[in-house]
Amino acid sequence: MPGSFGHLTARFFDYLGARPLTESDSQTVRSFLSAAEARIFFEQSPRDQTHGFEAALVVIASGRQSEETIRAALLHDVGKRRTGLGVVGRVVASLLIKAGLPMTGRMRDYRDHGAIGAVDLADAGSPAMVVDFARHHHGSRPDTVDEKDWNLLQDADVPAKARLARRRR
Repeated sequence: MPGSFGHLTARFFDYLGARPLTESDSQTVRSFLSAAEARIFFEQSPRDQTHGFEAALVVIASGRQSEETIRAALLHDVGKRRTGLGVVGRVVASLLIKAGLPMTGRMRDYRDHGAIGAVDLADAGSPAMVVDFARHHHGSRPDTVDEKDWNLLQDADVPAKARLARRRR
């Protein structure tokens, strides 16, 4: 699941620096999601909401977006809301994942957040592409996600600071 240590560092500082969504941002989110999806989205921590919203903005700015790609960007990490881990717990979980060490409880749930979120999204009636991106966003592209959409969503999932640094190279 975790990328390079540079990616993890960027994710850490993005997490610490994230601000809650404004009311206008929240209304924008609601305009793309079903009521069930919005409930799941807003159960996330404010920092995870901000990450999903920023990912959706990347998708929208690309000019190649569809309603499903925006929904996938917004919802891909919703499984993390079930872990109850703060920033320190997430760092520990990421290091355990990177090291390939066994995990239990909330740490395992953090590792498996894609599959956990996918079940919740399927139960909420989300389209297959949205469900499958949540399930596989740290793995290989499933057939239900077009390759161009996959690449766009993968880019959108990169923390903002890391994405900016990557473009400057």
